[in-house]
Amino acid sequence: MIYGISTIFSRLFNFILTPIYTSVYAQGVYGIFTKMFSYASIINAILAFGMETTFFRYLNKHEDKKQEVYNNSFLVIAFISILFLVTGLIFTDYITRFTSSSDGHASYDEQRKYVQYLIWILFTDAICVIPFAKLRADGRPIKYSVVKFFNIGVFVVLNLVFIYVIPAVIKHDLAGAEWLSSWFKPDWIGYVFVANLVASISTFLLLLPEFGALQLKFDKQLFYKMFAYSWPVLVANLSFIINENLDKILLGKYLPANIADYETGIYGAVCKLAIFISIFNTAFRLGAEPFFFSHSKDENAKTTYANILNYFVLALAILFVGLIANIDLIKHFIDKRYWIGLPAVPFLLFGYVCLGIYMNLSVWYRLSDQTRYGLYISLVGAVFTIVMNIILIPKYSYMASAWVSMLAYFIIMVISYVLGQKYYPIPYNLKKISIYLIISTAIVFISFFIFNRNIYIGNALLIAFIAGVAYFEKNDLMKILKRTT
Repeated sequence: MIYGISTIFSRLFNFILTPIYTSVYAQGVYGIFTKMFSYASIINAILAFGMETTFFRYLNKHEDKKQEVYNNSFLVIAFISILFLVTGLIFTDYITRFTSSSDGHASYDEQRKYVQYLIWILFTDAICVIPFAKLRADGRPIKYSVVKFFNIGVFVVLNLVFIYVIPAVIKHDLAGAEWLSSWFKPDWIGYVFVANLVASISTFLLLLPEFGALQLKFDKQLFYKMFAYSWPVLVANLSFIINENLDKILLGKYLPANIADYETGIYGAVCKLAIFISIFNTAFRLGAEPFFFSHSKDENAKTTYANILNYFVLALAILFVGLIANIDLIKHFIDKRYWIGLPAVPFLLFGYVCLGIYMNLSVWYRLSDQTRYGLYISLVGAVFTIVMNIILIPKYSYMASAWVSMLAYFIIMVISYVLGQKYYPIPYNLKKISIYLIISTAIVFISFFIFNRNIYIGNALLIAFIAGVAYFEKNDLMKILKRTT
C-alpha cells in the first residue's frame, strides 16, 4: 500500500502541475517539453535495461548471492549510464539537431541546453534505479516513500518558485530583485528541466547510504544468466513505452515544422486528462499482481480471476462514462488554449480502458511461465503504433495518434484474450464484459459527440448506466456486501 501510494501521488502531483504549465506556456513551448520528456521515457527504459525486474528475480533465485546480485545489477546500469552520459555530452550538437524544431518557440542554443539538462537527468535517475529497488527488497517502504515524496516535493516547489515566486519578487522590487532580474528569464521552459535535475540530484544524495553498501565486484557467470533474463524484459518494457510515448515524438517528425510543436503541445496536454484511468489501472496492478500469484494454487483460482475482471470492467466502464460526462469540468485542468484537442480524449480514455483489461488478462502468461508471449504481444502493439502513426499523422495530426493509441491497446487486449484462452483458459464472462463495454462506449459517443458534452445530459446518462448496472448485478453485489459485513 505504501509503495502504491507513493507511486500514485507522484503521478497526481505531476498532473497538478499541468494546469500551471498550460496557463504559462504557449502550445508550441509546451510541445517542446512534451516531446523531450517522451524521448526521456524511452531512454529511461534502455538505461534501466530490465535490471530492476531481474534484480528482484535473482534475489529470490540466489538467496546465497544477494550481494553479488546487487553489485551486478548496479554495475550494468552504471556502465550503460556512464557510456550514455559521455556519448550524449560529446554529441550534444548532433542530438539537438535531431530533436530540435525550427518553429521559433526556442532558439537552437536554448534547445541545446534542454538536451544537456535531460542527459544529466536521465543519467542521475538511472544510477538510482537499483538503490531504490534495494530499499524495496530490504523491506523499507517508509524510506522508499520519503525519498519519493522528497523528490516530488523538490520538483513541485522549484517549479512554483520559478513560475510564481521569482517573478513576484522582481515585479514588487523585493530583496534580491536586482540580482534575480540579472539572470532570470520569464516563462522559460528550461526551468522545468532545471527543477527536475535538482530533484534527481536530491534523490541521489538521499540514497547515498545504499550506494555505500555496494562492492565493486563483478560476477561474470551470474551476469550471463541475469543478462539472458533481462533483455526480454527490456524489449517488453521498451515496446510498452513506445506505445505510450512515441506518438508525441512522431508528431514532431511528420508534421510541418511550423506547427509540429504547437500540435504536440495540444496533444500532450489533453493526454493528461486521461490520467485518471491510467492511475486507476496503476492502483489495480499494484494490488492485483501479488493477489494473482498468492492465489494461483487455489482450487477456484480461475473463477476468482474471472470475477475480478467482471468487476474491474464494470468499474472502468463507469469511470469512462463519468469522465466524459464531466469533461467540461475536467477540461479546466488545462488552459482554454488547449481545448481544441478535447475530441482526442474519448479515444485516449478508451485506449486506457483496453490497456487496463489487457493488464488483467496478462495473468495467464505470468502464471503459466510463458512470459515470452508478453514480449510478442507488446512488440505487435509497438510495430502497429509506429507504422500507423507514420502513415496517418501527416493527414490527421494528433487525432491520428489518439486513434492509433486506442487501436494498439485494443489489439493487444484481443490477442492476449485469444492466446490466454488457448494456453491458460479462464472462464471470463465475455458476453457480459462485451455488453458493458459496448454500452459505455455508446453512451460516451452520445454524450460527447451528439449532445456536445452537455454536462446535464451526460450525468443523466451516467446515472442511468449506474442504475442499470446495479439492477443487473444486484444479486452478486448483495453477496459481496454480506461477505464484507
